[in-house]
Amino acid sequence: MADWRLKIGQWWQQKALPFLTDKRTLLGLFLFVGFIASVTRPHSHNNFDIFCGVFHHVWNGLDLYAAYPEEYFDVNHYGPVFSLVIAPFALLPTWMGLLCWNMVLALALYLAVRETATDDRQHIFIVWFCAHELLTALFMQQFNVAIAAIILMSYTFIEREKEPWAAFLIILGTLVKLYGIVGIAFFFFSKHKGRFVGWLVVWSIILFVAPMLISSYSYIIDQYHGWYMSLIGKNDANQFSAMTNISLLGFIRKTGYVLTYGIQDIQAVMSETKAPNDCFWSRYSDLPVILTGMLMMAASLFLRVKQWKNPAYRLSFLASVMMFVCLFSTGTESSGYITALVGVAIWYTSAPWKRSGWDIFLMVFAFILTSMSPSDLFPRYLRTEFVRPMALKALPVIIIWLQLIFEMLTRDYDANTAVRHN
Repeated sequence: MADWRLKIGQWWQQKALPFLTDKRTLLGLFLFVGFIASVTRPHSHNNFDIFCGVFHHVWNGLDLYAAYPEEYFDVNHYGPVFSLVIAPFALLPTWMGLLCWNMVLALALYLAVRETATDDRQHIFIVWFCAHELLTALFMQQFNVAIAAIILMSYTFIEREKEPWAAFLIILGTLVKLYGIVGIAFFFFSKHKGRFVGWLVVWSIILFVAPMLISSYSYIIDQYHGWYMSLIGKNDANQFSAMTNISLLGFIRKTGYVLTYGIQDIQAVMSETKAPNDCFWSRYSDLPVILTGMLMMAASLFLRVKQWKNPAYRLSFLASVMMFVCLFSTGTESSGYITALVGVAIWYTSAPWKRSGWDIFLMVFAFILTSMSPSDLFPRYLRTEFVRPMALKALPVIIIWLQLIFEMLTRDYDANTAVRHN
């Protein structure tokens, strides 16, 4: 028995571990995930159809935010500049465009993780921890994969004093799906704040007018107004949606409703067979919760100015921003949690102190409930009767985000033991 265990240990150390941690394996894993997501569901690409529709509708001068049931289900909620982002993929045959889209998204996230990670250990951990969530996102052709990459690279470019590129990504992410705007929070870490603000203005002008190259001035102005109106309407529709508001906001609203009226009632609301009951849970505003979250973030930043010089602290702030994006948006979908889970992995690996058993439990909890709950490996009964009605997918990330804010407010990110940025 001892010889058998010794041989297994030697095989693991000499063969398996070097292979699993090789950068070529890590890159291959993400590209393989992109390939699998494309070829296993070749006829399930409604989101990709919506994306391609943005280009074709801009090109033909059609309303971007109208319903086109002959083309796809749902409606578009992306900004006009997205027409240029998706154009190379929309011009290809659907199967090829879908494959290239997913592969490019996977590659973009891999490169962003590699460039942001402070060492090989962090790089390896993030890739393996987030691979399943990446698959979930790519099954839905989610642009949130790109949002995760945009936030990571916005931070990294500021760290490397390349503010023009950081500003470009922030404005691009903002004008495509708003979420990219959170990158402005890294302004406080910039060593060239004036230059950063200047480039934000320059890129705002360039990217605002860029779609006019394939359309017209009046058309694009009308579409920006239509985009604003569509986002307002979407926020109202998200409140008890089965597919969105999987966030801290949704967890509070949906769990409160369930505790008041029961699972069956909210399931009927989510399936749109009945309207929500006229009660506190259907009428209150999310704004106080959002403002509280913003104040907590601000406190963790401005009460710890002396910690800004520490790379571990700055990485922790990056992690909190990536979780905030998902937790405080009613538009958060299950497949959008790739951004939050990358943040969770950064939180775990960036601390300059040894992680506790509680921290390890939280990581396991996040992997099982947040990452695995939408999959067939998770019990269907628990998913349909508890996880989805109460937005429990968000719960592990909520707990980790709160702990992270507490750490940023109270822990000393000692410069001698902190991780170093490459």
